[in-house]
Amino acid sequence: MGAWYTFGYGLTKCIAHTFFSFRVVHPERIIETGGALLAMNHQSFVDPPLAGICCKREIHFLARKTLLDWPVLGPILPKLNVVPVNQERADMSALKTVIKLVKAGHCTIIFPEGGRTEDGKLQPAQPGLGLIIAKSLVPVVPMRIFGAYEAYPMGAKYPKIHPITIVVGEPIIFTQADLVGSGRELYQRLSDRVMESIAAIEYERP
Repeated sequence: MGAWYTFGYGLTKCIAHTFFSFRVVHPERIIETGGALLAMNHQSFVDPPLAGICCKREIHFLARKTLLDWPVLGPILPKLNVVPVNQERADMSALKTVIKLVKAGHCTIIFPEGGRTEDGKLQPAQPGLGLIIAKSLVPVVPMRIFGAYEAYPMGAKYPKIHPITIVVGEPIIFTQADLVGSGRELYQRLSDRVMESIAAIEYERP
């Protein structure tokens, strides 16, 4: 890991365990070598860094382009493997970057819903994830985060102390046989399959 990533990784772990009693269930299911996608529901701003500390290796993150304009933090984000996304339109450039990354053996976290949930419930998947799957055929690890919405919902100025858990599902292996059809219909079907796997993940706090 690079110096900035190592620092961010350690800081995130410290904050996560101190304030959120953070737990990862079934971390052994995460693919730690070769190209892979982590696909998780999106509840809060804290989701990306928490997904990052589930892995032993560096991963890449998609984040809205405007974050790079923030003072202090903005210039650091590229050093933390952030891929900027223009959310005002379908950003094919960002998707192509992710495809190149996973084909080169890297791992990227993707949120199939696109944006954060407004009510804590799962939202429909967008076709972007399916496009990446169709063009790369890398394995996808479904993950579901619990408690992040309660800790830091959309509209809240500050997070609050609340337990957060990420449960890792069984990896999904896609093959050429899954690429029936073409275009948006195909991409949507692949995204929906991953979202169904995320929705099927359950967790009961002990």
